[in-house]
Amino acid sequence: MNYKSCFDVIGPIMIGPSSSHTAGALAIGAAARKLFGGTPNKISIKYYESFADTHKGHGTDFAIIGGVLGFKANDAGVINSIAIAEEQGIEIEFHEMCEESPVQHANTACVTLSDDTHEIHLTGISVGGGTIEVKYIELEGFGVELHGPLPILIVINEDERAMQKFKESDLTINSVSRYVNHDAALFAFDLDTTPMESVKDELFSLDDSSQIILL
Repeated sequence: MNYKSCFDVIGPIMIGPSSSHTAGALAIGAAARKLFGGTPNKISIKYYESFADTHKGHGTDFAIIGGVLGFKANDAGVINSIAIAEEQGIEIEFHEMCEESPVQHANTACVTLSDDTHEIHLTGISVGGGTIEVKYIELEGFGVELHGPLPILIVINEDERAMQKFKESDLTINSVSRYVNHDAALFAFDLDTTPMESVKDELFSLDDSSQIILL
């Protein structure tokens, strides 16, 4: 269930050395960037288990920072991503955690991105072949446990009636989770496949009052 096709097992075209510890780490960073909505002023990363033991040798550090900066897995600039981030004045922290992963997986990274206005948290795992799962997120006052591989569509809206528009859109939805925080609601749509570009365009134009994030 972790893989959508044989290409997920083979792995992506990437800057190495490891599809799980380099390309997978970059994908976790990229997911955190999407959740944050751009480039932060501060990046704090907690590594667990295998990531904590091998992150320096496997390029996990430059890969995950490259993902946060918006680099692709095969971009040669990924190797210099830490220096690039520091040149931009971004504060970076790496923490090697001694305890077991909070989501019971050897390749776990907990990423916190922040600036002067907001902060997000994302816990992701690399399951091999450059494929990841996002297990937990925090944003806009919501703490959300997620299940299953990407893609996941996050929608925050103060009017739950707008959700009918998303349910009627051209998406194959496996499940929907709902969270409430005061007057706002967050919906997490577990999608079967990544939407085509035309469907993405339609999706993001359905409701101007919603905050929509596709991981």
